[in-house]
Amino acid sequence: MAGPTDTDRIYLRDAGCRAFDAVVVAVEDGGRVALDATAFYATGGGQPHDTGTLAWDGGSAAVVDVRGHGAVVWHTLEGDAPATGAAVRGTLDWERRYALMRTHTALHILCGVIWNQWGAAVTGGNMEPLRARMDFEFGPLPEGFGAEVAELVNAEIAADRPVEVSFWPRAEALADADLIRTKVNLIPESVTEIRVVDIVGLDRQADGGTHVASTAEVGRFEVTKTESKGKANKRLRIALSDA
Repeated sequence: MAGPTDTDRIYLRDAGCRAFDAVVVAVEDGGRVALDATAFYATGGGQPHDTGTLAWDGGSAAVVDVRGHGAVVWHTLEGDAPATGAAVRGTLDWERRYALMRTHTALHILCGVIWNQWGAAVTGGNMEPLRARMDFEFGPLPEGFGAEVAELVNAEIAADRPVEVSFWPRAEALADADLIRTKVNLIPESVTEIRVVDIVGLDRQADGGTHVASTAEVGRFEVTKTESKGKANKRLRIALSDA
């Protein structure tokens, strides 16, 4: 039996989409549904899934988890699920989504600052709304490192740099120095078009997450803790607040 068709991931083109219309293309036991299109972000790249609601004729349910399996996005619902073929209206928990957009953009600013000032590459990271951690290839940290990083990041936030999303042919992306630095070559060869997030003049990365339109939207950035995770691996924990 053929599986569900590919899901059109609206958020890849329009991170500001708060509500959308779609059709249910598959339903699984446990309240999981696949849609022909979605604005709900599926967990990946260190960014957690969105939450919200799905509504249809005669019912509605909370969306409590979103996962991508290949080209299909599955939405786990709390309660009854709509039938295959049903028209649905999806509405995001925008407060959560926007907080994650601010946080994800803040981490890209942090990456750009750390690379430009110290030449240290990222080794890992994770986020939740308005809080995150990021690891870097770094030896012993100088005194006052966290405060210096925060000052530099907040200066970039205040600079109101545009955050632009574009789609590059794979060959072009593989030849770009900034994208090479951020391991674009690790993207599966089956992906022929690379989504690029560019904080203009600061940082450019291949990325599938959601971002704000300008660094000025991020808010106030703070390094809450620095940790050593090895001789050449250091962790920064960060938090955001309203400016």
